[in-house]
Amino acid sequence: MKNALTIAGSDSSGGAGIQADLKAFSANGVFGMSVITAVTAQNTQGVLAVEDISTAVIQKQIEAIYEDIQVDAVKVGMVSRTETIEVIGKQLQKYQAHPVVVDPVMVSKSGFHLLQPDAVKALIHHLLPLATIVTPNIPEAEIMTGMSIKSLEDMEAAAELIYQMGPANVLLKGGHLTDEATDVLFDGAKHLRLTAERIPTKNTHGTGCTLSSAIAANLAQGRTISDAVRDAKAYLTIAIRHSLEIGKGVGPTHHFYELYRKAGIIDE
Repeated sequence: MKNALTIAGSDSSGGAGIQADLKAFSANGVFGMSVITAVTAQNTQGVLAVEDISTAVIQKQIEAIYEDIQVDAVKVGMVSRTETIEVIGKQLQKYQAHPVVVDPVMVSKSGFHLLQPDAVKALIHHLLPLATIVTPNIPEAEIMTGMSIKSLEDMEAAAELIYQMGPANVLLKGGHLTDEATDVLFDGAKHLRLTAERIPTKNTHGTGCTLSSAIAANLAQGRTISDAVRDAKAYLTIAIRHSLEIGKGVGPTHHFYELYRKAGIIDE
């Protein structure tokens, strides 16, 4: 079995962050490990508080994994501070981490800033050049590029600008547009539009975390970038279609729906 590492924040409600990452790893056939960068107090209605983990402990967590266990892929999620980003970048370079999926988590669905504004430049400078693929949504891409994104053509233009920041591939997620759920994958030479049906549900907590982790799991198993993204998008679509009515706000996706169905735990 391949091993994947997530470096991200914890979500106490279990729908996003480290918890979603580990579920997505397991559902997609890899053994999941974690480095926690921050502890959040959150639920389906919003983020109440964030406590950052010290850079010394973040570094030790990374060292503990790499000095003992083979890491076949890394996913980087919530990294709220410049100093956190810097130590992660140094450690990924030290251990020659590859492949690396960077999900530039900036603002929660409830509007809470999970990446400090002054840390955006640090993320672009220290982590994007290490990324095999970066997976911003439209609001994140607008922050990164300074442009307004209102169409698929805008998405393609923004993907090209983000590519120039150093990642090997860019997946710009189009969920914030009003049409079908179309993402744009750019490899520096061509754009690939990936479309799935838009599922009519409010329960989309942790979708970005889940998608990026599924991509990392697929890359860990040796799939190409395009296949890894396609398979991850198909997995996420099923998870959203069968999302869970948990809590009073935006519920989580169903990370294990297909496994539970095949095991006979749930009906078709």
